Amino acid sequence: HMEFKIIYEDEDILVIDKPAGVNADDIPRRVHRLDKDTSGVLLIAKNDKALEFLQKQFQERKVEKKYTALIAGHLKNPEGIIKTLLGRSPNDRRKQKVYSAHDPDALGKREAETKYKVLQEFQDYTMITAVPKTGRKHQIRAHMAYLGHPIAGDKLYGFKNQPSPAGLTRQFLHASYLKIQLLDGVIKEFEADLSDDLKQILSKIQ
Repeated sequence: HMEFKIIYEDEDILVIDKPAGVNADDIPRRVHRLDKDTSGVLLIAKNDKALEFLQKQFQERKVEKKYTALIAGHLKNPEGIIKTLLGRSPNDRRKQKVYSAHDPDALGKREAETKYKVLQEFQDYTMITAVPKTGRKHQIRAHMAYLGHPIAGDKLYGFKNQPSPAGLTRQFLHASYLKIQLLDGVIKEFEADLSDDLKQILSKIQ
């Protein structure tokens, strides 16, 4: 029984602003996943009917999700689409690895697509919005590392000796927006502001 900031609630669903450090898998009837150290909008069903109804939309890619991330360095293009195959890394079971279609090991790997757009540039970092078209595990983290710009503070996907803003204790990744159809047919949008720890990091690097 943890205390969460509630974004929205009705008889079927609960939308919370999940803090970093909370494992979403520990929350009963969560509709989708958020990595433990990713904060932001998390959808929880209050009953099995709602769970099934909402999960179906995720499976059919009808849900729009947006994340805010701070990445190392500067991107060549102000916006773009990353389209690869993703699968578990054979060298590190905790990680996802990007495969190209021509890779002999690509068989059975799953398609992953992320759209990104630059929001703001800092001296050593760039703030982006990332929209995953697919919902693969660690998708945004693996894709940004693949571009050579890992998410700031990401201990799993970050490069050796990668600079990290002082005081950042987790990956700078926040689920800021989610759009989904509710059981009554109404399409709802949910938003969560950047959490305080991430706001403090931004004010330090500006």
